[in-house]
Amino acid sequence: MEILKGIRNIVFDLGGVLLNINPKRTIEAFGQLGMEQLIGDKGLTYDHAIFYLMEQGKITPDQFRDGVRKLLTNEVTNEQIDLAWTAMLLDFPKIRVELLQKLSHKFDLYLFSNTNAIHVEKYQSIFRNQHGFEVSSLFKKVFHSNEIGYRKPTFESYQEIILLSGIRPEESLFIDDSLPNVEGAIACGLKGFWLQPGEKVEEFFEQYL
Repeated sequence: MEILKGIRNIVFDLGGVLLNINPKRTIEAFGQLGMEQLIGDKGLTYDHAIFYLMEQGKITPDQFRDGVRKLLTNEVTNEQIDLAWTAMLLDFPKIRVELLQKLSHKFDLYLFSNTNAIHVEKYQSIFRNQHGFEVSSLFKKVFHSNEIGYRKPTFESYQEIILLSGIRPEESLFIDDSLPNVEGAIACGLKGFWLQPGEKVEEFFEQYL
């Protein structure tokens, strides 16, 4: 594969690439709690500052929950908010876990996700329950936007993971299902591949493996 020539590192997005997600489930769950549909980029989130602040780690989970309550017409518990917020997170197909295990013999693998503390705890639990070990063990390093303080596709977000990982951008491939995120990575010197709607990451690597 031409795109993998000279590549030593692969940086994966999480949701929609490795982890199956269904954003409509969260939209519907919040709707049932009384929230208007304030849908933002890719339809994956609500277009309100509280969600972006959470993904940048600028507020705590409890501050997030209190902020969400102000957008709801019904009185709800923390558990109800968390269940609605994580409803979009589904499963990690075994074929993708095996793909990462195979790729790790030839590349250094990294994860970079726009996410938040509540989702991080949930997706790690989903993986652990499915596969019996920690998802972090599949990667050399894992980067969450809420922990590094920057969201894709900002220039600073890619610069931060380049700095923290020590990778050489020209030897690194970034894979994401968001075109703006891929374009942002390319602008920072990484190679990029956009996983388009309907495409699966395991199919992308089929001819390589």
